[in-house]
Amino acid sequence: MVSLTTDKPELATAPAYAQIRDAASSLLLGDSLKARVLRGGAWLGSGSVAEQAARFGRNMILTRLLAPEAFGTMAIVLATTSVLQSFTDIGVREGLVQNPRGGEDHYVNAAWWLGIGRALSLAAVLFAVAPLVAVFYANAGLTALLRFSTLGVVLAGASSPRAHVAMKEMKFGRLTAIGTFGGIFGVALTLILSFTMRNVWALVIGSCAESAARCLLSFVLCPCLPSPGWDKEAARDLLRFSRGLFGLSFLNLIFARADIFVLAKLFSPAALGLYTMATYLVVTPTSFIMNTLGQTLLPAFSQIQDHPERTNRIVIRVTSLVALLGLPALAFIFLCGRSLLTLTYGPKYSAAAVPLMIAGCVALFNIANGLLTVVFYSLGLPNLHRRSVVIAAVIVAVLVYPLSKWTGPAGGQLACLIAIACGFLFQLARTRRLTGLNLSQYAATLVLPALISFSMLAICLAISSFARLVSPISNMILGFTGCALAYSFILLRFYNRNQKMGVAP
Repeated sequence: MVSLTTDKPELATAPAYAQIRDAASSLLLGDSLKARVLRGGAWLGSGSVAEQAARFGRNMILTRLLAPEAFGTMAIVLATTSVLQSFTDIGVREGLVQNPRGGEDHYVNAAWWLGIGRALSLAAVLFAVAPLVAVFYANAGLTALLRFSTLGVVLAGASSPRAHVAMKEMKFGRLTAIGTFGGIFGVALTLILSFTMRNVWALVIGSCAESAARCLLSFVLCPCLPSPGWDKEAARDLLRFSRGLFGLSFLNLIFARADIFVLAKLFSPAALGLYTMATYLVVTPTSFIMNTLGQTLLPAFSQIQDHPERTNRIVIRVTSLVALLGLPALAFIFLCGRSLLTLTYGPKYSAAAVPLMIAGCVALFNIANGLLTVVFYSLGLPNLHRRSVVIAAVIVAVLVYPLSKWTGPAGGQLACLIAIACGFLFQLARTRRLTGLNLSQYAATLVLPALISFSMLAICLAISSFARLVSPISNMILGFTGCALAYSFILLRFYNRNQKMGVAP
């Protein structure tokens, strides 16, 4: 009997090739929910990677052109703007995505008027309180900076609400283009201005220019012509959803920005600038991941909101992926944080290595907690998220000042870590009651990545101490090698598991 494997191996591999081809075609071209989520994640991920790479390169240059004081002052501007925005957050985007009729013209028109009305009101308040903020921080220059930043607020509020509908319909290519090209335009202009202005104004003007570019692109790629007046029923529907969001933005802001307000009062603008740029290394990828997960999974969860078992499977799988990718990266930050800051921004920024390490822990909790929040939003129950936010906000408000006084700027991130850990545990318990999430299965997904990451960190620390690797470059090489081995081991485990299950060809 003639063996097909030895005489004609192409016949043996043909079925495997056909399976791979069909699977790839299903994911790339299929219309299933999983295919659309993966395609959306690919669109958003590729665009965000390009934008964040541009921002990372920009910051490497800016830290060598501008003094740390400029970044500290800009942090105050952004934090103040965020405070006022939180008071008037009406959840237009989430309302359009969650509402089954959100794509209808009268809903879109009502959303635009609500958004622009909020933006104009916010700009007026910010313009009025700017001198008070300048007096509080004893920085007269803040008045003009804050008043100019109102331009960016208005432009962001005037953007086309059809961009939110594109998210609802999972047309992520348009969202990617708006975010990526708008962001890159702002990055480029900031760099150009920094070579000539050499002060914080380059950062503020660049931020407003980014809002202008995104506003323009939103109307070009997602056309919308607002008409006078609005449909009262549509406005009521959107505002009814926003009632569940009432207070959430402000409470979230206390958690996210309380450290900036307190540190700005306790320490110099230079110290705040070092802290801000160090934590930015973690905040940037965290924001990218959370935005990508939110924009892809919110419409996905909304479509399966009557099937909690499917929701739970997705939550567990995504959490597992976050842990597998994030914990080795966190071990790398603990091993190479000081070297990373030195090579990225310059030697003086290495003083903020401890806040960077703690920020990495905060980031992982934030991503895991954000995934649970998306579940609540998809069910039209954003109010269920409020108690968790209250817990986190209260803990930060109570701890950030004493911890910052006792431990220095690192106390800001330490307070955030304690707060997000408590809020996450509370929200995890609430998800279990709401969807029946199996906490044992959820926790089991964290065991392997934790063991791998801890082992990697211990081995690398032993090698570093024995070989006396003190230079930043040698330390980074060791860290990258450890991460590569950790990720290789993870991939090998998945491959072996798939072989046992008969998935591998």
